[in-house]
Amino acid sequence: MSALPVPDLRRQASYLIFWWDSVALGHLFIGTDEKLSDASFRDKFIAAIRPAVEQYTAPIHKRDVQWEQLLQHRRYEEWKRWMCTAMSAWTAAAIPEKVPVSVIICTRDRASSLQNCLMQLHQLICLPEEIIVVDNAPVNDNTKEVVLQFEGVTYVREPRPGLDIARNTGVLSANMPVVAYTDDDVQVHPLWVYRVWETFQDEAVAAMTGLVIAAKLDTEAQLIFEKYWSFNRGFTDKLYNSVYFNETLAKGPPVWEIGAGANMAFRKEVLEKVGLFDELLDVGAAGCNGDSEMWYRILESGHTIHYNPRAVVHHEHRREIEGLKKQIFYYLRGFTTAALLQQRLRREAGYKRHLFQVLPLYYMKLIWEGFPFYNFQYRTLWAEIKGILSGLVFYLRNRRPTSKY
Repeated sequence: MSALPVPDLRRQASYLIFWWDSVALGHLFIGTDEKLSDASFRDKFIAAIRPAVEQYTAPIHKRDVQWEQLLQHRRYEEWKRWMCTAMSAWTAAAIPEKVPVSVIICTRDRASSLQNCLMQLHQLICLPEEIIVVDNAPVNDNTKEVVLQFEGVTYVREPRPGLDIARNTGVLSANMPVVAYTDDDVQVHPLWVYRVWETFQDEAVAAMTGLVIAAKLDTEAQLIFEKYWSFNRGFTDKLYNSVYFNETLAKGPPVWEIGAGANMAFRKEVLEKVGLFDELLDVGAAGCNGDSEMWYRILESGHTIHYNPRAVVHHEHRREIEGLKKQIFYYLRGFTTAALLQQRLRREAGYKRHLFQVLPLYYMKLIWEGFPFYNFQYRTLWAEIKGILSGLVFYLRNRRPTSKY
């Protein structure tokens, strides 16, 4: 179990992550004013890990093994023995030293963060065959100098600013059949590359996302992001495929829920088929959301995306409120532009209804709820609304003929 202290305007709290070996099972926010008894903590603990435990133990689960009762009656040694057997298929595999994966890190003038990231990647239990650093519109040679310190890391300079531009440069430079993206300020789990490679052993999987856990929750801004904008998509596997796409098409498939760009990977051949990242969605252009727009195209083309919670990274959230507001503004600006682009790709998609009917009602509700002080979760409210309006204006000014990329 790992724990992070959580700031609050009124109290100090804790954020707990529950692990079994290298597998994260669940999480829990606990405020100090909750005054939990041992029994009530066990109840919360069991509820937090139940979905993951039931998934992992399903192949060997027997009705006469009541694992929750073992915990409730403090029969911890019996529960531990049962879990060791039940989880053995997920924790006892032989780990190869190196796998055919290209890890791509897009960075811009953050040499210190990049150095830490590369040090972590070189210490993984399972190494990628290739690491590519894309130096995006740098103002100096600091990034290149960091890369030269690490053997086997490929340096690529991309003079045009933009994350999706850098992502495209990275995939065009990659030589492995699987390309995995992470950020320079992300801490990767020692088994991250192995779990990425493992995911693609299923030939039906075209792309994947993984579990993103907060690295720190030291400030109010970080806590707001984790509670209301979190990259964490849960602790159980999810498959997004044509069934998901068709079932959600009328409302507009919520592809933004699939995962985060800080922890994603693709078969290179799939990107060659559906097209590269849409550079119109870059920060400085529309804002962002190039990752979720890519997932939309992958699903629209009939492919499958796997959310694998065993592929874990830790993300450093923005520390300051103003930085968070700017981040959320560009999220919503990019989201709006991406939704309208996706609407043009498939006319029966329900994104227009989402943008012009669902969201106005949602934000009217938030404006009413947050009045008059707009504290905590409501502190980004006006940045969100401005981002949506800005994205609409950007789309209208930059719309182009419909294409299949």
